[in-house]
Order: sequence, then structure tokens, then C-alpha cells
Amino acid sequence: CIRDRYMGFEDDYMFTPSGSYFAPAEGNLESYREFIKRLPRIDETEVFGLHPNAEISSAINETNTLLSTALSLLPRSTSGGGITPEQMIMEKCKATLAKLPPLFDVEEAAKRHPVMYEESMNTVLQQELMRFNRLLGTIRSSLDLTIKAIEGLVVMSAELEDVFNKMFDNIIPETWMKVSYPSLKPLGSYINDLIERLHFLERWVKEGAPPTYWLSGFYFTQSFLTGTMQNYARKTKIPIDKLTFDFQVIPRDSSEFNLAKPPEIGCYVYGLFLEGARWDDDNLCLAESQPKILYTKMPHIWLIPKEQDQIDDGKHEYTCPVYKTSRRAGTLSTTGHSTNYVLSIKLPMSYDHDYRHWIKRGVAMLTQLND
Repeated sequence: CIRDRYMGFEDDYMFTPSGSYFAPAEGNLESYREFIKRLPRIDETEVFGLHPNAEISSAINETNTLLSTALSLLPRSTSGGGITPEQMIMEKCKATLAKLPPLFDVEEAAKRHPVMYEESMNTVLQQELMRFNRLLGTIRSSLDLTIKAIEGLVVMSAELEDVFNKMFDNIIPETWMKVSYPSLKPLGSYINDLIERLHFLERWVKEGAPPTYWLSGFYFTQSFLTGTMQNYARKTKIPIDKLTFDFQVIPRDSSEFNLAKPPEIGCYVYGLFLEGARWDDDNLCLAESQPKILYTKMPHIWLIPKEQDQIDDGKHEYTCPVYKTSRRAGTLSTTGHSTNYVLSIKLPMSYDHDYRHWIKRGVAMLTQLND
């Protein structure tokens, strides 16, 4: 009677789409015990409002934890024949050094892209070059010293030993992470990602500002967003603290937008990955993820600076947070910005769902994946 009065559940009411969890029919104590025994021993993801893909993510995280623990227990020395760990790490250091490009010539870049009141992106570019130069210098120095330490030319300090061990385990050394952008990638993928970012900036220096910006390629993404907003504020003489971003997802293969040219206001960005949902190209809205597909690549997005009172808050949209890594956690830096959270982008939803549905799904966008 309590169930009927307060909850209104009928017999066999389904709590989940699969039907594994339902309201039992009224009965005695023994019938309820039998019902409980028939429930799945391991809670399924749908109980918590999550997509079945969440179970895959959980299994991947458990496997990675197990393998990383096992890897850390491997011996760092061998007694038999074959290549030694020291030889392997030395070759790895030399191969990494050979891949890295030289430091950016910041002074030359400043001549090509001088600081201008009308173009804040030149300031953003110079700051990015200096940040990546510091990272590149740290990586080169630590690799050179690690090689010398293996050869016995310098003392193997605790810092160099950490570089040696982390390279053996294919993990980013702590020395690098202190001056690096956030990343959860293994060491090999991190180096490839870094080189790709450096090439993005190199093309910017040589060819000028690109028509579309690779949002994932920035060291400090917030400076780029501020530069975009500042350009609009100075152009329109509107105080920057009265501005915010509006967003438009550009359909793939759209003839309406010419991505070969920058927009009149704002900027086009790309390189984001959607987790917990997918982008429906036909209906131009969020949709449920396909089975066994954890991440989907987002189309280009147009960031449009507008006055705050011009934003339509009545649209059927989900406010999707954007993070630099899948850890979705960070700390406040000295600039007052999070080291992981970037901004929130409003994405259209179908009328079959509301924002609470996607919050339960844990939908967010990432600037980079873990592989």
C-alpha cells in the first residue's frame, strides 16, 4: 500500500530499458527474497543512468591500473644476454632527440607577427612559442643528461633516475610534466602529440594565422579564447567583461561555411572529442553513443563573441564542459584558470531528452584522448 500510495508503481514496472530491474509483484517475504536472488550479481551501467559503453571505460581503467602496476614491478637490470635496460633507454633517448625540432626563434616570430592593438592573436602566438620553448628545452636537457648519466659522465641524480624509470615504463617523466600542458598519453604518443603541436605553431609563424584553429594544439587554451574575445571587444568598443561566447556547430561538408577563410567575427575551432554521446550529423544535435564507440570527433565549431544580454538562454541546449584530458579534474593556476577545464559549449539536444539525461551520461568534450 505504501508503494501504491507514494510511488504509484504497477506490478512489473520496468526501472531500466533492458527489463532486468522491475517492481516485483506484491507477495510474501519469501517471494521478495527469490526476486532479489534473481537480480544481476554485478550492477549494470543502466542502473546509474549510464550508457553501456561506461562498462567498457571502467574495464579499460581497471586494466590500465593493473598493467601499470605490473610494469612498475619489472626489474631494471638483467643478468643474461641481450640488450640491457641501459642500452634500450639510451637508444630511446637518442631517437626522441632526433625527432624533436629546434627551439622556435621567438625574436624572428615577433618581427613577422608584432604585438598590435588590433590583433591579439600575435601576442597569443608569442606566448605559446615561449611556453613550448621552455618545454622543449627541458626535454632536450633531461635526455642529454640521462644519456651522459648512463655513460657514466655525470652523476645519476634522483631526477635523472626518474626520467630513466619513466621512459622504461613508457610514462611521461615528472620533470617534463612540471613545465608541460596536461596529458595522460603514454610517452610515445605524448612525443608525437607534442611534435604535431609544434608543427601547428610553425605553420602559423611561417604562413600567418590559420583560418581555423586547432583548439587542442594550444599550451594555454584560455589565452587563445581571451585573445579571440579581446579582438572583438577592441573592434566593437564593447567592454570585454560584458561579452561571452555563443556557439554554432558547423555541419560536415557544409557549403554555407567557407572554412578556408576566417569568419568576420570570432573564430572556427576543431580538434574536440565528444565523450558519453555522439554528434548526430543528420539532426544536428546530441545523440546516444554507438555501441563500443567511446569517443566521437566533433565537427568544426564557430565561437561567436556576443554581449551577454544577446544570448538566448531559452534554447533546448546542453551546456557541455570542455576539458583538456579525460581526468576532468585540475587545480587553479596562478592566473585563476583551471589546469584542466577550458570552457562550456552549448550543444543542441533533441526534444526526446533534457539536460538531466546528458548529465547522467557524463557527457563532456575533450581536447585530447589518452592513446
